[in-house]
Amino acid sequence: MMKATGSALLDTSVVIAPLRRDPELTARLAEVAIYLPWVALGELHYGAQRAQQREEAVTQIRDFLQIVILLLPSESTAEHYGRIKSELAQAGTLIPDNDIWIAALAREHDLPLATRDQHFASVPGLDTLHW
Repeated sequence: MMKATGSALLDTSVVIAPLRRDPELTARLAEVAIYLPWVALGELHYGAQRAQQREEAVTQIRDFLQIVILLLPSESTAEHYGRIKSELAQAGTLIPDNDIWIAALAREHDLPLATRDQHFASVPGLDTLHW
């Protein structure tokens, strides 16, 4: 996939803000093509199941899915995952597996990753946007 101008892959740490109605981030998201990794969707649903207002949380996720492009894993994603995890292990800077999958999708699709998690900076060749 070619990198689209003004596009970003969202980490779960960034998705939570618009779901909580963060006006600054909501405005920023309106300016770009938004890609959501499948693993972030799973993390969002996990959070929704633990929420006090579960039905509202699930509805917010479903509404959010109407404005994003969901990225699913492929064989290529798995290759990127293996390469990234190996690079991080060699450097002694492993990060959570879900975040390695997110980084793999970002590198595979040549998308910058919008995140609030600093540990993504340790992933070689990953363009991060600190939102």
